[in-house]
Amino acid sequence: MTAPTPADSAPDRAPGETRGMTSPTQPTDQPTDQPTDQPTDLPTLDGLRLVVADMDGTLLDERGDVPVGLWPLVERMRAAGVVFAPASGRQHATLAHMFADLGDDLLVIAENGSYVARGGVEVSSVTLERSLVVDAVGVVRQLAADGNDVGVVVCGKHAAYVERVDEGFLRHVAPYYLSLEQVDDLLAVDDDVLKVAVFDVNGAEPVTAAALAPFRETHQVVVSGPFWVDIMKAGVNKGVALRSLQAELGVTRAQTVVFGDYLNDLEMLDEADASFAMANAHPEVLERARYRAPSNAENGVITTLTRLLDHHGA
Repeated sequence: MTAPTPADSAPDRAPGETRGMTSPTQPTDQPTDQPTDQPTDLPTLDGLRLVVADMDGTLLDERGDVPVGLWPLVERMRAAGVVFAPASGRQHATLAHMFADLGDDLLVIAENGSYVARGGVEVSSVTLERSLVVDAVGVVRQLAADGNDVGVVVCGKHAAYVERVDEGFLRHVAPYYLSLEQVDDLLAVDDDVLKVAVFDVNGAEPVTAAALAPFRETHQVVVSGPFWVDIMKAGVNKGVALRSLQAELGVTRAQTVVFGDYLNDLEMLDEADASFAMANAHPEVLERARYRAPSNAENGVITTLTRLLDHHGA
């Protein structure tokens, strides 16, 4: 994703990752050469069945909108028996609203892999223990008390919850959490918590990522954008969620196409033989993916997917 600034745009992705917090390695079955965006470089799949795309910095344009060119492509994929699924750090309610036209056909990977749903029905979910929520909220409260411009979102199955309610903070939270409730005390929330997302207006890496790094000993901590850090259950990521979705559909990695741009997409890219990094992607994503697509500003998912469907006669 292209790094926006808090002053002029919402943060990318609801809650990438700091190089100091995770050290993903090149999978042994991945090619080590740099991906390419040359027009002739397209994979030949063992029957295209599933297309999964990250949202911010990948599918969405620079304004954060779904490109209008997606909808005819989705109809074309439907007719060919190909399933499309968005994968995001956004909550399920937000994704369901954005892709409401897909109705019961909608499959989503939400909350950075903590929640997978098909037609509004939960396929899989992984929740956090209350003690982690208490400790994480405590760390963020202390950061704020020390003068850092931070806020925390407790992301539950039914809603997302905030206790910081100033307009400046909510402007960065609302695009990702359609179902959002303001509460007096986050620790009084009664919901199954999927994720704790922390926003730092001055950037996630300098202070907030370091403050939350100790949680890595027992949990998944990932910087999912320039200003966001997520805490989830250990082992939770978009790749694990994609495997769950593939099992639900009876689809193999050889039949799967994935598009991504940031560090929270790495594991998801590993689960598809046809993995595409956007031209605007983080360097580690560019190294990890097998192929490259034009940037999100150039509608890279749309143009590449169109070529793929043409290539496979779909």
